[in-house]
Amino acid sequence: MIQILFVCHGNICRSPMAEFVMKDMVRKAGLEQAFRIESAATSTEEIGNPVYPPARRKLAEHGIGCAGKTARQLKSSDYGRFDWLIGMDRANLRNMHRICGGDPEGKMHLLMDFTARPGEVSDPWYTGDFNATWEDVEEGCRGLLRTLTQDQNGAVDSGASSGGRGI
Repeated sequence: MIQILFVCHGNICRSPMAEFVMKDMVRKAGLEQAFRIESAATSTEEIGNPVYPPARRKLAEHGIGCAGKTARQLKSSDYGRFDWLIGMDRANLRNMHRICGGDPEGKMHLLMDFTARPGEVSDPWYTGDFNATWEDVEEGCRGLLRTLTQDQNGAVDSGASSGGRGI
C-alpha cells in the first residue's frame, strides 16, 4: 500500500484539497485499495477546524466532498507511518524537516515537483485565488499519481507498493 501525507501550514486549504483530489483520482483509477491518503498541518493554528469554506466550495464544484475532515498537526511519528510526505511550499518543507527530525529516507517532496513546472502550490489564504490553487493541486496530484503507478513498462499496478521512490 502506498501511503501519502499532504502537508501545508494550517491543513484547511491546500493540503486537504490535495488529499481529496488525490483520493478522487485514485478512486476513478480503481486503485483505492492500493493507497492511504491523508493530510496534516505544520502549525497548530487551525487544529480541529474543518476545511476552509472556499476550499470546500472549490472541491464541490468538481464533485469532490471533504465532509468530516478537520485539521490535524504533523507528528514526528508520521514519518514512519507514511511513504510520501508532500509539502505545498518551501516553508512547509522546512517545518516538516524540523518536526520529523530530518528526512533520512528521502520521503519529503513538494507537490509541484511532480509537474513540468516545479515550485510551490499557490496559497489561496493570501491571494484568495482558489482557481490557481485548484489548478496547481490538480496538476501536482496527476503528476504524483503518474509517478506512483507506472512501472518500467508504463503499466498501472493495482497492487502497488511504495518500493523505490526514484525521483
